[in-house]
Amino acid sequence: MEDKLFDDPAKPLYALRVASELSKTSIYSLRQYVDAGLILPYKTSSNRRLYSQVDIKRIHCIRKYLDDYGLNIAGIKAIFAQVPCWLLKPCSEADCRQCDAYTSATNPCWQVTVKGPTCKNEDCRVCPVYRLPEQCSNPKSIYKGLQNVKLNVTLEP
Repeated sequence: MEDKLFDDPAKPLYALRVASELSKTSIYSLRQYVDAGLILPYKTSSNRRLYSQVDIKRIHCIRKYLDDYGLNIAGIKAIFAQVPCWLLKPCSEADCRQCDAYTSATNPCWQVTVKGPTCKNEDCRVCPVYRLPEQCSNPKSIYKGLQNVKLNVTLEP
């Protein structure tokens, strides 16, 4: 029988210590990333945090932004806040008007209080916007890729 444990990269599997070892990041730093809203670990009913493969990739990406690009946590959060999630979903204009992510310049879409109908009941950990840093390229390439998405959406009849 085939083991399907690793089929879903968003499945919460790793305890804090294991996530720390896999990402080569201190437990203290992981807690900082969670507190800043850069990572959304799954919380069990006993408030234990579990991390997925997606989270481990995000942690690697955060470390790259910190170490290679010289950004701080606030800078990384600002980059994530600028990602136009409504282009990746894509959301209607009516959805955008009802969602704080459309107007917030300080919080990524998964941290806003009021979400539009498209995202209201969605688990942010599996959302393509949250999973964007899995590719972990330099910050400008994220926006270049999104410009291509916008151009394709605009050019389509």
